[in-house]
Amino acid sequence: MKHWSAVLVAALAASAALSWLGLPTPFLFGGLVGALAYALLVPGTPLRVPSPAFKGGQAVVGVLVGVSVDWGSLTALGADWFVVVAVSLFSLVVSILVGQLLVRVGATRVTATFASIAGGAAGLTALSKDLGADDRVVAVLQYLRLLVVLVTMPVVVLGWFGARVDAVVLDADADRLWVDALYCALAVGLGLLLGPRLRLPASAIMGPLLVAALLTAVPPFDEAQVPALVAAVGYLAIGVHVGLKFTVASLVAIGRMVPFALLTIGVTLVACAGLGVLLAATTDQTPLEAYLATTPGGIYAVLGTAAATGSDVTFVTAAQVLRLMIVLGSAPFVAAYLRRFEEPREDPASA
Repeated sequence: MKHWSAVLVAALAASAALSWLGLPTPFLFGGLVGALAYALLVPGTPLRVPSPAFKGGQAVVGVLVGVSVDWGSLTALGADWFVVVAVSLFSLVVSILVGQLLVRVGATRVTATFASIAGGAAGLTALSKDLGADDRVVAVLQYLRLLVVLVTMPVVVLGWFGARVDAVVLDADADRLWVDALYCALAVGLGLLLGPRLRLPASAIMGPLLVAALLTAVPPFDEAQVPALVAAVGYLAIGVHVGLKFTVASLVAIGRMVPFALLTIGVTLVACAGLGVLLAATTDQTPLEAYLATTPGGIYAVLGTAAATGSDVTFVTAAQVLRLMIVLGSAPFVAAYLRRFEEPREDPASA
C-alpha cells in the first residue's frame, strides 16, 4: 500500500499540473507520468495494475467515446471509407518496413515486425509468443512506441494545432446524476460482457463503446454524460498501467535495440503525420481530426483527446478501429509469411 500510495500521489500531482496547463485528458497523461517516475526511480519494487482495473479504465474511455458518437456522421462518411482503408493499410506497411531495422541488432524478422507495427500494442503483445516472436521484446518496444505517442500527442494537439479543450463530455448535471450513473453502469457492464462474445477487437473498449452509442438512442439516456469522477478514474487507471510497464530491468534487457527502436518510432510518427496531411486534403476532416485518425497507436488516448477537443469522434473512431482490425486480423498471416524466410537465431532479450 505504501508503494501504491506513492504512485497515486505522484499521478494526482502530475494530473493537477497538466490540468492547470490545460492539456486534454490530464488524468491519463498524469497517471502515465507519475507511474513512469515510480517505475524508474523505485526499480526494486515493481507494481502492476490489476487486469480488472485496466479493463475498467478502457471501458470508461469506450463509454466516453460512445456517448459522443453521431450516427448521422457515421453514415455520412460515404466515399471517405475508401481513403480511410487506404491510409490504414499504408500506415501498416510503413511501420512493418521501417521495423526491419531491428533485424540489424539481432531481432528475428517476426519479432522486429510485431515490435514495430503501429497500433494494437496489447493485442500484439498477447499474440506475439504464439506467433513465434519474442514477447518480451515486443512488449517493451510496443509500449515504448505507445509512450512516445502519448507524450507527443498533447504537445502536437495544443502546440501545433492550437486546439482548445472542450470538457463538456466530462460534465455531469446534478439533477441527472442518477441517470448518468445508470447509463455508465449499463454501458460498462453490458459492454464488457458482450465485447468478447462478439469477438470485437480491443473488446474492453469497443464493447462499452458500442453499448454506450446504442443507449444514446434510448430516450432516458439521449442526453447522458459521463460523470467527471468516473472519467478521471478511468483515465488514471490506463495512464498508470502504461507507465508501470517501463522498468529499468526491461529497458536494460533490450538496451541495444532502444536507439533503433526510437528511430523506427520517429520515422513511423512522421510517416503517419504525412498520411494525416493526405487524409485532410482528400476528405472534409480538419487537420487535427486527420492527425488523430492516423496517430500510430494509443487508441484510448486518441479517442479521449478527440472527445475532449470537440473533434469528429465518429470519424476518428472509425479510422482507428479499422486499422486495429486490420493489424490484429492480419497478424497470423504476416507471421506465417515471415517465418518462411527466417533463419534460426536467438532474440537478444531471451538470452
